[in-house]
Amino acid sequence: MTQQVRRAFKYRFYPTHEQAAELSRTLGCVRLVYNRALEERTRAWNIEQRRISFTQSSAALTQWQKTEELAFLAEVSAVPLQQTLRHLQTAFNNFFAKRTGYPRYKSRKKSRASASYTRTAFTWREGKLTLAKTAGPLDIRWSRPLPPAAEPTTVTVSRDSAGRWFVSLLCEDTVAPVLATTAAVGVDAGISSLVTLSTGEKVTNPRHERCDRARLARTQRDLSRKVKDSNNRAKARVKVARVHARIADRRRDFLHKLSTRLVRENQTVVIEDLAVRNLLKNGRLARAISDASWTELRSMLEYKCAWYGRELVVIGRWFPSSRLCGNCGTIRGKLPLNVRTWTCDTCASVHDRDVNAARNLLAAGLAASACGDGVRPQRESSRTGRSSVKQEAQRATAGISRL
Repeated sequence: MTQQVRRAFKYRFYPTHEQAAELSRTLGCVRLVYNRALEERTRAWNIEQRRISFTQSSAALTQWQKTEELAFLAEVSAVPLQQTLRHLQTAFNNFFAKRTGYPRYKSRKKSRASASYTRTAFTWREGKLTLAKTAGPLDIRWSRPLPPAAEPTTVTVSRDSAGRWFVSLLCEDTVAPVLATTAAVGVDAGISSLVTLSTGEKVTNPRHERCDRARLARTQRDLSRKVKDSNNRAKARVKVARVHARIADRRRDFLHKLSTRLVRENQTVVIEDLAVRNLLKNGRLARAISDASWTELRSMLEYKCAWYGRELVVIGRWFPSSRLCGNCGTIRGKLPLNVRTWTCDTCASVHDRDVNAARNLLAAGLAASACGDGVRPQRESSRTGRSSVKQEAQRATAGISRL
């Protein structure tokens, strides 16, 4: 059954000098309004214990535009300025709901520069997009077609640290589920192999950052030698950003292809809930873990499974997938990372660490899907004297055939 989703289509575009100047002014005004509104909210709370609403921030923006100091805010489109106040309100809502930290100020050098235009601030006619206050339509590179008869509801213009311009069109799209299948797969994330599947297949880690590490180091050395706040330093910073952008683009492309393949070929995908933030505290593996980008892969699997009618099962991070014998259910005590193959002391089965973990995840995921609950560890049971982690794993995998 098809479903309606709001989907963003991102394209690169090449503005003229006049368009680039106008959009740069808009981005600067958006950043200024966001920071000034955040400053006012912080001051009001710290001094007066008073909260400022979106309506009050919007009224303050109107007053700012009438002052001599900030009169230039009236020279750009008012819609992106109102939208950045809405984004600030969303950030505070997430903070009060304890979903994220306190909103931070936007930096001219470090923050992503973007501006959002609603339907009243742009014109979409015959496949050409014209933004308010800009001369002529944007020169967009249509790398993929929009849905038939698509009408963008929101347009977001952004410029990355490498100086590239992008436009994101938010449209209503119809997504049809792919053909149903009975296949299921367990996915174990790793470093030497990016993922290991329960079928025994190991997907090689491309290590995009390592491939460009020499180039990145060279551009960073050049940057460190430039005089601070000089034009040459600004040019060197852009060169560093281009290397980072190349790495990120290649990584994202690979993860999109991998996640699409897993979703199309399997009805059920089972992954492990990894605490990536904690794993990054390991100084020896932090760079490799960041390059693998497990969090981005999980995010792609989540929304693609929802789009195409697949089921994604997430197993708790304390489930002993690597240490659990897939043959007899015995849990090994310690298993250092350098041990890639181990033998079960109970049944003498020889296990590849990653393949065994993927198969254990699949078995536990199928059990959790059938029972409608997740797999989670519990404290040691006083009745049996055995670790309830082992009992939980044995209950989850009981009666499920191994691949």
